[in-house]
Amino acid sequence: MRKINEIFYSLQGEGFHTGTPAVFVRFSGCNLRCSFCDTNHENGTEMSDDELMEKVSAYPCRMVILTGGEPGLWIDDELIERLHAAGKYVAIETNGTCVLPEAIDWVTCSPKQGATLRIRRIDEVKVVYTGTGQDIASYLALPAKHHFLQPCSCRNTDEVIAYIKTHPQWRLSLQTHKLVNFP
Repeated sequence: MRKINEIFYSLQGEGFHTGTPAVFVRFSGCNLRCSFCDTNHENGTEMSDDELMEKVSAYPCRMVILTGGEPGLWIDDELIERLHAAGKYVAIETNGTCVLPEAIDWVTCSPKQGATLRIRRIDEVKVVYTGTGQDIASYLALPAKHHFLQPCSCRNTDEVIAYIKTHPQWRLSLQTHKLVNFP
């Protein structure tokens, strides 16, 4: 059984795949406690893989995004294999502190300051920019093809844009789902 906060169909609102239709599987629970987290970790329903697959397969898109909380606490090779067998492209949004199944198609790592990374592959780094005392430069050393800075809940967008203009190795990631009000 896996603890699921919600499963919903929408467009990816952040990072490299912005605008892509996707089924989001939001897991409950996390091994970190970030002040800006948008997941209520107390909520959640225990769900079997059969129930999860039935819900995911009800939507017409190919992309499935495993998110949380921290999905690395809940997933395994078997779930990834089942999603692939159903023709799904599997992406994950993780804090990077858990070892992940190798077969995941796209790994978005949103590292948190002070947390030890245990993942082996990163396709994109997405850092929520809080500004105060944050060591942003160290995240550029992570082995990813894409590095995104994201304003914290759209509150400090001007500050993030100014930072990126002086540090052009970064790209801007906006939470477009919050800007245009889609789930």
